[in-house]
Amino acid sequence: MKKMLSFICIAGLLVACSEEKKPTIQRMKIEKYPITAKQDSNLTFFGENVYDPYLWLENDTSEQTAAWVKEQNILTRSYLDSIPLRDSIKSRITELINVEKVGMPVRVGERFIIYKNSGLEAQGKYFVRNGINGADELFLDINALSSNGTTSASLLSPSDDNKHIAFAISEGGSDWSKIVVYNIETKQPTGDVLEWVKFSDASWFNDGFFYSRYPAPAKGEELSGNNMYHMVYYHKLGTKQEQDILVHRDNERPYMYNSLYLTENKKMTFLISSPGTDGSEIWYREGSDLKGKFTPLFTDVTQHNSPVDVTDDGRILVMTDIDAPTYRLVSIDPKNPAKENWKEIIPATENLLQSVSTGGGQLTASYLDKANTRIFTLAMDGSNKKELVLPDKTGSAGGFGAKKTDTYCFYSFSSFTYPGVIYKYDYASGKSTEFSRMSLPFKPEDFESKQVMYKSKDGTEVPMFIVSKKGIKLDGTNPTLLYGYGGFSVPIQPGFSASRIMFLENGGVYCIANIRGGNELGEAWHQGGMKDKKQNVFDDFIAAAEYLIKEKYTSSEHLAIQGGSNGGLLVGACMTQRPELFKVALPAVGVLDMLRYHKFTVGKGWIPEYGCADSSATEFNYLKAYSPYHNLKQGISYPATLITTADHDDRVVPAHSFKFAARLQEYHKGENPVLIRIETSAGHGAGKSTQQMIEELTDIYSFVLYNTKD
Repeated sequence: MKKMLSFICIAGLLVACSEEKKPTIQRMKIEKYPITAKQDSNLTFFGENVYDPYLWLENDTSEQTAAWVKEQNILTRSYLDSIPLRDSIKSRITELINVEKVGMPVRVGERFIIYKNSGLEAQGKYFVRNGINGADELFLDINALSSNGTTSASLLSPSDDNKHIAFAISEGGSDWSKIVVYNIETKQPTGDVLEWVKFSDASWFNDGFFYSRYPAPAKGEELSGNNMYHMVYYHKLGTKQEQDILVHRDNERPYMYNSLYLTENKKMTFLISSPGTDGSEIWYREGSDLKGKFTPLFTDVTQHNSPVDVTDDGRILVMTDIDAPTYRLVSIDPKNPAKENWKEIIPATENLLQSVSTGGGQLTASYLDKANTRIFTLAMDGSNKKELVLPDKTGSAGGFGAKKTDTYCFYSFSSFTYPGVIYKYDYASGKSTEFSRMSLPFKPEDFESKQVMYKSKDGTEVPMFIVSKKGIKLDGTNPTLLYGYGGFSVPIQPGFSASRIMFLENGGVYCIANIRGGNELGEAWHQGGMKDKKQNVFDDFIAAAEYLIKEKYTSSEHLAIQGGSNGGLLVGACMTQRPELFKVALPAVGVLDMLRYHKFTVGKGWIPEYGCADSSATEFNYLKAYSPYHNLKQGISYPATLITTADHDDRVVPAHSFKFAARLQEYHKGENPVLIRIETSAGHGAGKSTQQMIEELTDIYSFVLYNTKD
């Protein structure tokens, strides 16, 4: 494999020049890529044949695919490990990450469960604290759950009697998890273990809880098979999973996702059923009958409704976008649920109402103001609205989860230059006191962030964050990393990243474009980037790049684009539509084959967002028009590309990245490297060990700086 790499300069990254001259980077050239076998595979959509020679790479368990993965990783590692900057980048990222990280406390009666990572632990530990000022005692060492640090554990809900708590434990980053119940007093597992769980909490009731699971998949299809029949069960503590009571299974619509939620007072149960990631049905029932009949409250899945709570007089508080694209909170009498009988508690404003909680017997409303968090408190009837002042107007806050009887709660705040801080909020006084603060070895005052508005192709104004060191020169030579997502009504908000500080210290400019498809500006912003309007998303992102070049933050030779999952689709589409505009492309765990995405694991749930190539000629045509895999062209010089994926990604299966990489290497013409990095024992992103994250971040930033920095 060493023969595949030709070094223009073996000795080092920088060529010594005269003191007057700026050192220049001498970059490697890949002379030859692994040859990927092609098979004569044709797919037919509404009378049109689509050639798919790399269809065989969808079989992620075959020996042929395993050999291909090994060969690609050898080439990629040869390139990345030879970057002279890599060691110093890894050292600085490690230094920045090697600080104590503390999670939001979860209150369980008079105890608190708190996650901590001392710095470089693979997964960290959960501790139990008796009283807010008590000593921390080890509760669960996640690192001990596996020998290589790739098993993760996330906290689910505690039981109503505060005696038990459930964890979702996942191996290798997979979406599959098992629910394991622990006794809080003894800190030991109870023996209750529930398998084949996905997208589920534990909703406690009496001496057990409700949860959602799938049937056990066929052997060999655990990470790629199409998941159908998402069912709701009730598990009684101390019994085996085979004895669990089936509460809901939709045999007529096996593609639906189903979850069950009980109100705090346990007087009402909600069944939430959705065909995918956009909109849902809401059904309810009163009382405690495990097999009682559910009554429909909302059945139009194009609407977006979310139950918040039930008042003492039996009215249902619901967040809704009906007649309110930025959402509002209404009170509904289940006996007279017609819209004309609703009572409006929190009216819609120009800013998106993101969430509402009822902790402390009051309403805490979280808004998005062009992707920045704004928090307001109100009385339960919506009166007496007051703003909770956050440390900065640019930033993100979250938390505020508490019971109505609680006198305080916790919330977190962070921004691009403000490391995460957790606050304890007193409901009566409205005062916030610091609970924990992350302290890193850098100077926040050396950096600045701002938010600008730029125009997209159709004239739509789009917000964008720009972060950099203070006093950078706008001469078009700054290495710039432009990030985007643009889908599924997901807002991309300001937040702190330790590794990003390293990039900024090296003269980098980091940008987030809040493009259509997200909900930063409300549901209309989301719908403006769905289905046949998806091209708006790509146009918005391309316009962001053009703005940065026009304003001389950077130039095409110094501009990298990055996105993961749906954002990987974004990067793949933009680099195929405008390959000359970017120097580096970083599509991570991307949805890159838009004609077949719905055939794997949970991909069918994205049909409401994207459409489906099998549904109609119209949807096939607009999906094929931008599908990254199908729009690569022979003889084009594409940006330096580092595709990243993982062998346990059962959200966006790695076949997307495999096929895209194979065709990109076949068609690409030019000296820019086009590589794929395939992580082992990792998934869609969550659950990676600290060591895996450091290595991946090091590779990504090394690749970016090596290919964009003069």
